[in-house]
Amino acid sequence: MSATLADACSFLFVPANRPERYAKALSSGAHAVVVDLEDAVAPRDKPAARVALEQAFAALDAAQRVRLLVRVNAAATPWRADDVAALRGLAAQGLEGVMIPKAESAKSLQDLATVVGPDCKLVPLIESVAGLTAVDEIAAGPQVLRLAFGNLDFQADAGLACEPDEAELAPVRLAVVLASRRADLSAPIDGVSPSIEDKVRLASDAARGRRGGFGAKMCIHPSHVTIVNAAFAPSAAELEWAQRVVAAFEAAGSGVFSLDGRMVDAPVLRLAQRTLAKSHTVWPVEIREFSQC
Repeated sequence: MSATLADACSFLFVPANRPERYAKALSSGAHAVVVDLEDAVAPRDKPAARVALEQAFAALDAAQRVRLLVRVNAAATPWRADDVAALRGLAAQGLEGVMIPKAESAKSLQDLATVVGPDCKLVPLIESVAGLTAVDEIAAGPQVLRLAFGNLDFQADAGLACEPDEAELAPVRLAVVLASRRADLSAPIDGVSPSIEDKVRLASDAARGRRGGFGAKMCIHPSHVTIVNAAFAPSAAELEWAQRVVAAFEAAGSGVFSLDGRMVDAPVLRLAQRTLAKSHTVWPVEIREFSQC
């Protein structure tokens, strides 16, 4: 049911108090849309934003609803209780997922999972030192589909002053990726690039995320979507290589073999299979278990 969100590479934010933008965001090419009740909405506008979301959600069709998440306000804020009350009704109408800011414990996830029911998936944001400390507990929490990394909030919480390339956050990003793998989750979602205009920086950030094991990136503007989708999609050369690896394995039958003068073993085959899966390519060869010679 949540395959769309599990495989999505681009998550575009839209303010909850701008319901006229929901459909535009969903038609932007973004794989998923996050309707934001948190940072994108001023405190005085949050009650009206919640009402606007409830009204607009009822008008979305089923294909749109499976690509939509709602980011609620953090647990410690005065708006969380009303957000959760609204989620109960949205989940009953088929809300696919909830993005949870400042996730710092599995208990807070359990409380929310109970409200939205088992069909609604959770995407916790790791954006504090406390959240990083509890990242394995959070990753193993109920109904968690993927982790997301809140890079800007994490910098603020940790007291970091990062350069634009955020090299200082490399250990944190790796920790989120490894926790996702240990919990057998989909690859995590990387944080935003804050500049709307700097497309070179955006492409570099997205490429860094893909190299580092992330499977998606959050976007703050529709113009970011195409760049992010391209960064996380396998290139034509990568697809051609992956198809040749799988075909050569089928021809060899099993064991280690050579392709283009390079050894191909089980890890290389798995990489090829993942590459094809990312492209949603239907590969007609049945893949047998790779056995070592």
